[in-house]
Amino acid sequence: MSRTEQPESPFSGAPVVAGEDLWRGGARGSEALALLLPLATTCLAGLGALVHRHDRAAGRLRLVAASGLARAGAAEWADLPDDRDAAPALALRRGGFVFVVGDSLGTGAVGTAAVPLTGAEGAVGVLSVLTTGHGEPDEAQRSLLNVLAGWTAARLGGGPDTWPGAEQDTSPGPEPHASPGPEPHASPGAEPVTGPERSVPMGELTAALAEAVTSHDVVEAVAQFVLPPFGADGLVFQTLEGGRLRVVGSAGYPQDFLALLDGMPLADHAPIRDVLGTRTPRFMESRAEIARRYPTMRRVNEVSPKQAVAFLPMIASGRAIGLCVVSFSEPRSFSDEERALLTALSGLVGQSLERARLYDLEHDRARELQRGLLPRTLPRLPAASAAARYLPAGRGEEVGGDWYDLIPLSADRVAMVIGDVMGHGIAEAATMGRLRTAVRTLADLEMPPDELFSRLNDLVSDLGEDFYATCLYAVFDPVARTCTYSLAGHPPPVVVHPDGTVHSPDVAPDPPLGAAQPPFETHELQLPDESLLVLCTDGLVESAARDTDQGLAQLRQILPRATAETACFEATDEDGDIRCLEELCDSVVSALLPDHEQTTDDAGLLIVHARCTAAHDVACLDLPDDPRAAGVARQYIREQLGAWGLGDLVLSTELLVSELIGNVVRHAKGPIRLRLLRSRSLTCEVYDGSLTTPRIRHAGHTDEGGRGLQLVAAMSRRWGARYLQDGKCIWTEQDLPPAADCEGNRSRGSATSR
Repeated sequence: MSRTEQPESPFSGAPVVAGEDLWRGGARGSEALALLLPLATTCLAGLGALVHRHDRAAGRLRLVAASGLARAGAAEWADLPDDRDAAPALALRRGGFVFVVGDSLGTGAVGTAAVPLTGAEGAVGVLSVLTTGHGEPDEAQRSLLNVLAGWTAARLGGGPDTWPGAEQDTSPGPEPHASPGPEPHASPGAEPVTGPERSVPMGELTAALAEAVTSHDVVEAVAQFVLPPFGADGLVFQTLEGGRLRVVGSAGYPQDFLALLDGMPLADHAPIRDVLGTRTPRFMESRAEIARRYPTMRRVNEVSPKQAVAFLPMIASGRAIGLCVVSFSEPRSFSDEERALLTALSGLVGQSLERARLYDLEHDRARELQRGLLPRTLPRLPAASAAARYLPAGRGEEVGGDWYDLIPLSADRVAMVIGDVMGHGIAEAATMGRLRTAVRTLADLEMPPDELFSRLNDLVSDLGEDFYATCLYAVFDPVARTCTYSLAGHPPPVVVHPDGTVHSPDVAPDPPLGAAQPPFETHELQLPDESLLVLCTDGLVESAARDTDQGLAQLRQILPRATAETACFEATDEDGDIRCLEELCDSVVSALLPDHEQTTDDAGLLIVHARCTAAHDVACLDLPDDPRAAGVARQYIREQLGAWGLGDLVLSTELLVSELIGNVVRHAKGPIRLRLLRSRSLTCEVYDGSLTTPRIRHAGHTDEGGRGLQLVAAMSRRWGARYLQDGKCIWTEQDLPPAADCEGNRSRGSATSR
């Protein structure tokens, strides 16, 4: 076959341009350069590439091969002093990658990238590429260029008889010849280089690897752009962790075979041990060759679905991080061109995989942090069931400042909170954790929403001028059937009534926390029994295509259909209720964020099914403001608990209420009121007109009093106080007897399913 009849090079990029005078010398070196130049040019999307050989004795760089250059363009660098300020000489002196901006050879290039060809005794030459892109080559391109240079230096070996044109060292330097047409020129006497049926699309591959974020992305890029040109159908990425091989990605292999490989000790996998130990690829052309060279791999060889395998070391940051295995279902041979290309690609893939694994590690840590900051499960409360979703921004660390919570309060009341720290990332997540902890602490003090926001605003303000957070805090009272809430720069709640109608209050929110000035407004909603409260952050309803108001309008349109489809008002038990709420969350998210991977903001969603307390489970009595109050209360307790079937709790309840009323008579003021609430526990509340704080005293051995609240604490599951506008309420909770608890749940369950 003549030179003009040679098949088109399998590499994307300019054809090799070389005169016969450049190719005198070893065929091995000529073939290496024929492979190197177009691949290096394509790697950097350049105009052309050059290779110089270093003549140490003369202190000069001799041009031995070039591609994509006319004779006049290459002549200026045909013979370079090694102390000249040109890219090849600078790379030689510095011993590493250099990039020089400017069109040094008048070819229209933006700059020149150069790397030394390093042999056993130091730099033996330089590879240079004339670039056209803006700025320096990126990390992936530099990595591939270094891999190509290392492979070429190894092939040339640095000896004079392996370098094309080596015998001409005493001449001023050869001149490359321009190709008259698009056909590449082969070296005289060398067999034409044959390659994969189709060229590897280097531009698309490097772009895909540059954009790859996770290990899965790297696997997909290699499977899409590398396997087809070689006719390969199998791919495995394995990394070395603690002396064992871990499969981090694959394509074309069954899971049972991957399970056999994953976790295998390196000492038991001879081919990989050899490859990682020598950093040299191994090409096995048939299963018989594998069996012959590695008899200890018999079991793996027999169950493997592949016949021919290329074991390619992945080098990153100067160390072997693992292996890229490219495999074939049929036996095949590997040409020099294929071996060179696969070796070079493995270096590029290694850099990308190392970066992706670092992202995977940080991603896992971020997700663990997010899980630790958000509630792992939402409590199942007598007056509320709930489901929630947190969706991090589609691009980023998957950790941010959105949060939600459901907090049980006294008397079956429920606090609901959802918030959004401005920004996205680890710092915002840490701030979110602090705010969530603060909200839970303040909620335990039974603060109303406006007072809680005043305290929370101070906390955010103390974090600095750049910290802001929006928040919605609401308290649902199942006895009064009200929802009291405050807004700080946050979207309002949306209420879904049992008949399917949707209501969202039209209120103006206060500014975000950190920018607001107390006092905060308090708003109140009347809630029908079995209502749904839908709370969300702006990331759910706001996007590039719609503002917050439009998103809320779309949410209100979605909810009637979604609640009907998920049968949220038809559940007959608690498990079914939770399951319906989970399905409703999924429906809302998929409707509002159909392409979540493209979102740039975190999104939070909390849906609460609010159940009001039945009238027959609440009993109230106004008491006289004098010492008779305790006796009247005890009589009422005996009658009411008898009617509820809670006779076992009469004595303890009488004692608790007597102590609480006695404290009011001695230390506070009226009016005095008693309220009993039957739920999953028995709640006793004593109201008075004083704002004094009850506290447990440390009574001495000889003190005749001061032990009342100690007795209350000992006999109650929990107790506390909450403050009202005109007084306070002291409350206690007692566990119900098992039989009464079951009966009460059945009674309330039938009322809930109405």
